Amino acid sequence: MELAIKKASVNDATTLALLAQITFKEAFGHIWDKEVLRNYLKHTFSVQKMKGSIEKSNNVFWLAYADELPVGYAKLKICSPYDRLADPKPAQLQKIYVLNDYIGNKIGQRLQEALFEQVKTEGVKTLWLAVWDGNEKAIQFYERHGFKKETTYRYDFESMSFDYEVMVKPFG
Repeated sequence: MELAIKKASVNDATTLALLAQITFKEAFGHIWDKEVLRNYLKHTFSVQKMKGSIEKSNNVFWLAYADELPVGYAKLKICSPYDRLADPKPAQLQKIYVLNDYIGNKIGQRLQEALFEQVKTEGVKTLWLAVWDGNEKAIQFYERHGFKKETTYRYDFESMSFDYEVMVKPFG
């Protein structure tokens, strides 16, 4: 399998929106109420929302291609303060998602490597992320790559509530 990682542009918004909807549903569809999930996907991952997010100067997206097919993506938000962190200008690893059929091919790792390079280029000292506390695979992935659990918070959307682990990785 030939793997390529490229930075996304506004021209990739449709691809990103579709990948985001599919990968989120694959990862979490089993724990969400179907109607609430439909509303969340429409609210969070529309093409217009993706275009707006890509256009923000502090957001960087990457797309992963396997044999020229889009199979995953990542998002970094530069200067994303979190009130429980001492660093006033940390970056946030907001998303790394890979289609289920491609998990296990180091695509998530390659996306993360591209993201880490951007963090270093930007001179960021702290990278943080939030991961659903029931996603042990993701938590283990991040721990293997130097993230440590820092704190927790609760996220509510309509009738659903989820607990998240906030994980932190220091840089330079």
